[in-house]
Amino acid sequence: MLFQRKIDRAFKKLHEESDHPEIDHFAKERKMGKMKMEDPEERRARESLPSEEYEMPELEKNDFLAMVLAALLTILPVALIVLLVIALAGYFLFM
Repeated sequence: MLFQRKIDRAFKKLHEESDHPEIDHFAKERKMGKMKMEDPEERRARESLPSEEYEMPELEKNDFLAMVLAALLTILPVALIVLLVIALAGYFLFM
């Protein structure tokens, strides 16, 4: 490879820095027991559970209709503008 020596040198420097004890800023806290290592599986399980504040509220009688109308009022004008641009481009291209 063209830059293999530079890549090897960078990896060697990175490896030396990772073995250096001063680079690990949290090593002292871990030794003293102030900071415990968290199991990634436990964290994922805890974060995947829905909390009370993020639960979806129950919909009232016409909430679904209001959401559909709001979506249509948002999406339809944009879609019409895009179709108009495509139609004008086709008109001027084949005219």
